[in-house]
Amino acid sequence: MAVLLAVLASPSRAETPPTVYIKAGRLFDGTADEYRRNVVVVIAGERIKEVVSADAVKIPPDAQVIDLSQATVLPGLIDCHTHLGGRADRFDEIYKFKDTPHHSAFAAVKNARTTLEAGFTTVRDVGSRPFLAVDLRDAINDGFLPGPRVVASGPGISMTGGHGDLNRYAPQVHVSTFPVERDFKIADGPDQVRQVTRAQIKHGVDVIKVHASGGVMSRGDAPGAPQFTVHELRAAVEEAHAAGRKVAAHAHGAQGIKNAVVAGVDSIEHGSLIDDEGIQLMLKHGTWLVADIYNDDYLLGKAIEFKLSQESIDKERMIGQTQRDNFARCVKAGVKIAFGTDAGVYPHGDNGKQFFYMVKYGQTPAQAIRSATANAAELIGRPNDVGRLAPGLYADVIAVAGDPLADVRVLEKVGFVMKGGAVVKNELAAPSGRVPPTAEAR
Repeated sequence: MAVLLAVLASPSRAETPPTVYIKAGRLFDGTADEYRRNVVVVIAGERIKEVVSADAVKIPPDAQVIDLSQATVLPGLIDCHTHLGGRADRFDEIYKFKDTPHHSAFAAVKNARTTLEAGFTTVRDVGSRPFLAVDLRDAINDGFLPGPRVVASGPGISMTGGHGDLNRYAPQVHVSTFPVERDFKIADGPDQVRQVTRAQIKHGVDVIKVHASGGVMSRGDAPGAPQFTVHELRAAVEEAHAAGRKVAAHAHGAQGIKNAVVAGVDSIEHGSLIDDEGIQLMLKHGTWLVADIYNDDYLLGKAIEFKLSQESIDKERMIGQTQRDNFARCVKAGVKIAFGTDAGVYPHGDNGKQFFYMVKYGQTPAQAIRSATANAAELIGRPNDVGRLAPGLYADVIAVAGDPLADVRVLEKVGFVMKGGAVVKNELAAPSGRVPPTAEAR
């Protein structure tokens, strides 16, 4: 009996993961300018086994089939600039002093699910309390919470008085959390920058975020003002790259952008006031641009009702349209573009609204979609896992009812979402064979 039990428990007798067949009427694989038509995506467990013409595959009669033959099938989308712990329904600064870290954590649980159901199966969280994004990433990976795959940063690293500091309050005013947030985000001089970068890596971040210029949503600094020297920024880059991490630089101002690019960062976030020299430097260094060109609408609209400060309103009015115009210049010049929206500044789940503006300001629909699929996967260092529909990659699959190459706005309403072979949302698939259960049912 003991021998029989041992044989039954042997890994060689482990259950083979079920094979699922997705019938795709139109398929955008994340790399081309056009669709592949009438194809089948064959999924074994969490990953894609093959993507083949419908004529070249024989589906067993009792197979699990998802019929999306009347829809457009795409890779799961990727947003490279989110703040999952952020809320866009309150901008009153009093909450900086009232909220405990748990408020952000509870918000992140809700926002993660909302983001996933909107078709974004992978996100990069580039700024949250220490170390919310790391813990959220791990909880999702463990199956404890529904959400996208999270590439996690710690809090953005700032100089004293910079975009990430608590500015223009009386000297006796401070906010203390555990772990002490300031210990992981404020640094002056290359040595302190190295220490803070190392401390964040110690606690499991995937990416380092640095503030290379002032910002819009902060007090007492100008978006165009450079913050950190090239030497300080280079210290963060050296430490991060040595540990296999990438560096994202918040940079609105022209000089801050150039400082960050020369220092070797992997991506410029925002890029609002970039000049011709900055564009040429980004081309030379192969630096990615992640430009949040949708949220101007929300900040100058609904956010005002939620007590966005007059200072932030004035700064957004100053740079919002300029950022969009400069995005168009970057597209025309050939700067590498990855999709990122600053979700959390506007409501999570509305990420897809940015596609319209990327097309309006110079990209083709195919380019905009690739910025949120294969291009984004390259930026975050996950090209062999996400961003394409190809053998060996995770079965992260979405579908929409319309034709996004004709009207990219159809991506604002994603009707089908699969992450890692598990159906998260299904408002499109026609019954055909045994449709696999949703992720919750599992």
